[in-house]
Formats: sequence, C-alpha cells, structure tokens
Amino acid sequence: MEAPLPANEEARIAALRQYGILDTAPEQAFDDFALVASYICEAPIALVTLVDETRQWFKAKIGTETTETPREFAFCAHAILETEVMVVPDAREDARFANNALVTGTPHIRFYAGAPLITPSGHILGTLCVTDHVPRNLTAEQKYGLEALSRQVVAQLELRRIRAEQSRNLNTLLQAEQ
Repeated sequence: MEAPLPANEEARIAALRQYGILDTAPEQAFDDFALVASYICEAPIALVTLVDETRQWFKAKIGTETTETPREFAFCAHAILETEVMVVPDAREDARFANNALVTGTPHIRFYAGAPLITPSGHILGTLCVTDHVPRNLTAEQKYGLEALSRQVVAQLELRRIRAEQSRNLNTLLQAEQ
C-alpha cells in the first residue's frame, strides 16, 4: 500500500533540495550514524534515508548494498508522515506492509523502526532507520538512542548546508572583488 503524501510535500521536497545531499558520495559521518544505530538497536540493517518524489535514497547503509528503492515500497514514505519514531514490530502483520515487495521478497523485512529527520524548519526529509529479518521491537532505551542519533544526522545535514552556503557567498565576494 502506497503511503499518502505529507500535506506539505511541495515545501518538504524544496527543503530536501536545499541540502544538496541526494546522489552524493558516501561520507564517514553519515556512515557512522548508521553504524551506531545498528549497534544500539541490535539490527543487521541501518540506513540514513532521504525521500524524494519517486524514491527513498540511502545516504548511508549498513547491512545492504542497495542504494535506493521506489517510494511506493518505502517504509520511510510512511515514517515521514509522523514526528515520532515509527515502529513496525512485524511487517507481515501490518496491513500497510504485508504485501510490500520488500517484505514478501528480498530483503524480507519483518521489523522496521525509523526516526524522522526533522529540519529546524519542521520538514521531515527522511529517516534514520533500522530493519531486521525477524519480528521484534525496540526497548525504550533503543528508541531514545535512535531519536538522539536522528537529531545528530540533521545537525550534520545543517552543517553541510551552511558550509555550502558560506562557500557560495565567499565565491560571490571573490568574484565581485576581481
């Protein structure tokens, strides 16, 4: 079942584009967030995902070689509708996902937990998520850790955006002086 679009989808996509992050090379900082999420949640797969108009793209990934999936299959397309961690203890038992190709076929997702990546302006760009091949849940401590890490992912995105903006401003100044 395809997720409905957020009410602010147009503004959310515009905010996502401001970060200039889609289709960029892996970066250690984001890879580290996924790795720590995997450890904290004891999950074999962890991802930093960004959801655009047609897909969910993985800025960082642990436990998979896949770099993106179509938005219509994305658990994260549902998670960006919420401001809290979305937990799916058993995808086969959840009407939203029971017939999802990622559940019925490879990678056979059974458990999903995704903490939304909420910008300072309130737009949800994607998630820091973990998945497993068996049904399960998060402890309160794991959920809190995932939320805390998701805020750090956004802080890293903000630093990246600010650096790019400063670089553009500096280039504009240098060109004006010539």
